[in-house]
Amino acid sequence: MYDVIIIGGGPAGASAAVYTARGGLSTLVLDKSPNAGALALTHKIANYPGIAEELSGKELLDRIRAQAASFGTEFKQTTITAVDLEGDTKYVFTADGMFEARAVIVATGSKGRNRMLPGEERLLGRGVSTCATCDGAFYQGKEVAVIGDSEEALEEAAALGKFASRIHFIVPRPELQGAGGHAPQELPGAQMYYRTRPLEIVGDNQVSGVRVKPAAGEEHVIPVDGVFVFLSGSKPGTDFLDGQVPLDGEGFMELDASMQSPVPGVFGAGEVRRSPVKQAVVAAADGAIAAMAADKFINRRASLIPQYK
Repeated sequence: MYDVIIIGGGPAGASAAVYTARGGLSTLVLDKSPNAGALALTHKIANYPGIAEELSGKELLDRIRAQAASFGTEFKQTTITAVDLEGDTKYVFTADGMFEARAVIVATGSKGRNRMLPGEERLLGRGVSTCATCDGAFYQGKEVAVIGDSEEALEEAAALGKFASRIHFIVPRPELQGAGGHAPQELPGAQMYYRTRPLEIVGDNQVSGVRVKPAAGEEHVIPVDGVFVFLSGSKPGTDFLDGQVPLDGEGFMELDASMQSPVPGVFGAGEVRRSPVKQAVVAAADGAIAAMAADKFINRRASLIPQYK
């Protein structure tokens, strides 16, 4: 019996483990693919507070996990097969057996689209990105492509507008979906490609362009230095909860300001929570809040007790 089981070992889960273990709670982190999350695949981190030197997302995660382990956190790589979260004791069933805890923090991040573009995975971190706020500054004065048809894509393109000399905005649909009244014309230097299907991200060891097929026109390659992909399909990895925890229509957990779900003893953190900003530092903060809320729940405290030292 653990005090806390954390499902997911990315920035949210690993940061939560730092706080729960340091707070004296026996902690187990279960993670299916420790090196396959969005942060672990990030080639270079340049905007995480307190990290001035150049390092990869995996290196940053390794530091957070090592810190959690130093306080007594156990890490296990395994696949979750089912959960039973409704009673006082929470049961997590995995390919390696069953684990019990008094509280569970869900930090499984988001799962990607079913099918990536050819070249997208190979060039991830080498010109392919899914975060303009993270990587936009690397493209100062360069041409980039944004692929997407959502409000998120428009907002990320606006963030890129501060740096890129030109944005090639590739929209597979006839128009942007849910753009909230914002007109693409507000993006200085952006060229819009509506009804244009992205076929392939090209380049050897670095992005050199994106191959597209307009609805009325021939296939061609748009030369760019970077490609930012915001195609629909990325969803919270909450399927395994199987109706035991309330989710909204898109699979995000229903959480209060303390990251608590309506189910006692079940918390969420990171990209399982609906948030307008997807950043490692935000996920880490979510994890810290969820950890302190779990500590409050387990010890039946009236309020959170922050750890300052």
